[in-house]
Amino acid sequence: MKLQICHLYPDLLDLYGDRGNIMVLEARSQWRGLDSEVQKASIGAPLDFSSMDILFLGGGSDREQNILVEDLMRRKQELQAAIEDGLVVLTICGGYQLLGQYYQTADGKKIPGLGILDLWTIAGSKRLIGNVVVDCSEQDFAFDKASSENTLTTLVGFENHSGKTYLGDRLEPLGRVRYGNGNNGEDNAEGMRYKNVFGTYLHGPLLPKNPHFADFLIKLALGRRGISEPLAPLMDELEVLAHQKVVERILAGR
Repeated sequence: MKLQICHLYPDLLDLYGDRGNIMVLEARSQWRGLDSEVQKASIGAPLDFSSMDILFLGGGSDREQNILVEDLMRRKQELQAAIEDGLVVLTICGGYQLLGQYYQTADGKKIPGLGILDLWTIAGSKRLIGNVVVDCSEQDFAFDKASSENTLTTLVGFENHSGKTYLGDRLEPLGRVRYGNGNNGEDNAEGMRYKNVFGTYLHGPLLPKNPHFADFLIKLALGRRGISEPLAPLMDELEVLAHQKVVERILAGR
């Protein structure tokens, strides 16, 4: 089979090497003998969300978000239907905010988002910058189910945002912050999950630093296709060790 991956707005949403997330999804699929095809789609490009397996939206500035909301609003119903049908979606920073209700600027103006997810973002008075360690061990999804060889339950990355995001009651955080700020620097939450949609402020890019999360997304995409077999294990000893060392160094820096 062939995984259909869509990198939406790669020319406008690609802060901090976010395209590296696509490279990891491609590589870790191909290493297991799974073909993948990446569609790079920008403003006005034809899109069929129902045919996609994984959709990726990276980070961008407020200006780009304003432009992209207008483009995506025409396709909101199709995107929302695909999300309800289990489409795997990974959104980073600006892409994360884009799916929410609104972004409130420092002067109180509310810029509408797509309104697909019950979250909203308010401009803060300072930027939230630095390394982040997120604990996902208490969530109802477990990354170690993606591969019998991988038991990591943390995520690491780099955040740089002034917007403070808050989740409604229907959303759960991606994890709890052990170091860093996360969604807003107040409630100890980082990112969000709704069905197979994930949002996070972790750049870096995210998936090269967290290959277990990449496997989890691939496993979800395959599961939606009716394939429930465990992923073939990869020789991830160095990747796991690198992740663990990054966690140790970040936490030691406290």
